[in-house]
Amino acid sequence: MFPSWMTTCSSKGEPNTTVISQVWYVDEEHVALSFQFFNKTKKNITENPHAFATIVNPGTMEMFDLELEYDHSETDGELFDDMDMKLEAIASMTGMTGIFKLQAADIYKVNSLTPRVP
Repeated sequence: MFPSWMTTCSSKGEPNTTVISQVWYVDEEHVALSFQFFNKTKKNITENPHAFATIVNPGTMEMFDLELEYDHSETDGELFDDMDMKLEAIASMTGMTGIFKLQAADIYKVNSLTPRVP
């Protein structure tokens, strides 16, 4: 319902910002982001593991900025399955069934979380 944004940067300093479908709470120090078809983002993370994301709390409409550091990817298991099922629901609600395909749940360490002040 409320997309998030993620910005990465290549090793040459070229930024890339993309909309992401899911930012999933893993634990107090980690989130999982859905990796669907973001080849530029994946390339940047391979070169430079740091990322920046902006998320929206759908209940309060508060926005938060997260400084992230890539940890690892999961392509099976409970987290992957839960995110895949949620992505299918998102695709169904937006009329994009069959277009979204979860390739991995990318796990990031949250280095900071800051409320965004309007």
